Amino acid sequence: MDEKILDWVMLAEKFSQGGDPKSMRTVAREIFELDKNSADGLAIMAESALYLGNVDEAESMAGYALSVNVNHLRGRLIAGGVAAKQFQLRDQMKLFDAVIDDAHKELKTLHGKLNDFNRKFALKRRDKTSADEDYQRQLDKKIFIVRSLLFKALCWSANGLYLADEPARASSNLLEASTLTDNDTQAAELYSKHLFLKNYRDVSPRQAKDSALKYNSFFARVVPFTHDRKDFDAERKLHIGYISPDFREHALANFLSPLLEDFNAKNFSVTCYSAGKKDFVTEKLKAFNVGWRAVNVNQSLEAARTIDEDGVDILVDLSGHSQDSCLPILAHKPAPIQICALGYTASTGLSAVDYFLSDKVCSPERNTLDTFTEKILRLDTCCLCYAPGLIRPMPEVQLRAPVLNNDFITFGSFNNFAKVSEEVLYMWRAILDGVPRSRLILKGKIFSIDDGKQLVRARLNKISFPLDRVEFRPYSPDYLTQYADIDIALDTFPYTGGTTTCEALYMGVPVIAFKGKTHGARLSSSILAAADVNELVAHSPMDYVKKAIQLSRRKELVAAYHVGLREHVKNSALMDKQKYLRELEKTYRAVWRECCRSIANKKFNTFKL
Repeated sequence: MDEKILDWVMLAEKFSQGGDPKSMRTVAREIFELDKNSADGLAIMAESALYLGNVDEAESMAGYALSVNVNHLRGRLIAGGVAAKQFQLRDQMKLFDAVIDDAHKELKTLHGKLNDFNRKFALKRRDKTSADEDYQRQLDKKIFIVRSLLFKALCWSANGLYLADEPARASSNLLEASTLTDNDTQAAELYSKHLFLKNYRDVSPRQAKDSALKYNSFFARVVPFTHDRKDFDAERKLHIGYISPDFREHALANFLSPLLEDFNAKNFSVTCYSAGKKDFVTEKLKAFNVGWRAVNVNQSLEAARTIDEDGVDILVDLSGHSQDSCLPILAHKPAPIQICALGYTASTGLSAVDYFLSDKVCSPERNTLDTFTEKILRLDTCCLCYAPGLIRPMPEVQLRAPVLNNDFITFGSFNNFAKVSEEVLYMWRAILDGVPRSRLILKGKIFSIDDGKQLVRARLNKISFPLDRVEFRPYSPDYLTQYADIDIALDTFPYTGGTTTCEALYMGVPVIAFKGKTHGARLSSSILAAADVNELVAHSPMDYVKKAIQLSRRKELVAAYHVGLREHVKNSALMDKQKYLRELEKTYRAVWRECCRSIANKKFNTFKL
């Protein structure tokens, strides 16, 4: 590459990192002044168009770049980006995989040249000439550019891999991407997403905890608030803060009203710290008798200062490592006690988070698995309370089970298909084999894409799954009414359902769930226990198959579930707001008293010294 063009490409990459696509176009024009057929100029123009939302132009320009140089790295990257915008799942995965492989090879070659260059001078022990320094600078620039392209390929590919039910590969790519940026905030965000995706497949307890612990290192330079002036009176009125990016149309909304509606105003005040988008659900939540603050995760110190100045005693994070995580705010320790709850099913790894809200089913005291960096708070009932209706009116239950009309059992899963591990597929195949003429309905976003359906078919074909008995349904806003077509829902594992399990039960559909070994792998089992349908909980994968088959043979019981399950659930602990909140408030008071005792002991020991 010509040195002048190399400098312009370097500048374009900096504009790309700075989110300035218009300046990238200016750079491309400068390159065309030097070489009107430059593949670099064409690819930079294509990348700029992609960022500006001009997908057709991006596709055309990337095509021109590749006609000049069929192996052009940026041209192929943007072609993958175009495929992603057009929901061409297989093409984007193929293109991104190739770019990642070739970028790794090119970086290896460039680093090899740089090492050889440095070794030569170490042996000869002579000063570098200006030509030598120019050569080294060129190598450094090329490494910067290829490294930047690799970073983008890894990040972009993760989205497609996740949608294509390959969360492990997506997680791995995000982990590598987190090591390729010098921006600590960006690195922490990517690592957080990596941790979230690791929950989709089995991970050893030690690996899970070690991976979570590494997240804390991104905040090593953060100086936490000290709360020296806080009134540590164990029995005074407490200020509870709830922080989340998801006070909106989101699955979390199904569990929020118990926290905000009937709290004991004599002993507690509540403020919500919203770090995300606003919509009609936000307005409904703001109508509760609580304080409301908008905060910005990208300005974490300012957000933390707001929480500290508001005098929050216990800050409850409702997002964990989910999308747009608020954990960077919690890293500043804006409240003396910080708890992770509801929105995440594993350890945050953040030392500033003191507790994780669980329950006696998700985290039994006899469970020796040590996967959390936080102390576990165990509620007697479920760690969540289901309260639907904020997002949409819940449709009526179809009281007649489908089997009574069809004369065959219809199983179904509306879970995110990324949660469907290979073991789950083998169990589902065994269930269909054990229930003649039965069918399976799968519904989710992946089935809204032609490539997605083909990828799933290929995956099922590999294990001889009876595809003629499977129906794929795309996501649709009326998905709840489609539970009327399901006799028995089949849960996923190790990442079980949460909202999906609650919704199925509320729509009158029994859910067969396998109780795993971790909080996340037991959440559905906890929901079923709180709903007082423990008979649906399996204690091994084979028991899962056995229970599904046995229930399918009792058509009258399936029919009875469809008739009475909603009322049964409404009267159960799963939806008992008062019981849930009183226990939660009791827990808040207990951890506050413990904090006060700890502070008092520290002061006493300091006085003695």
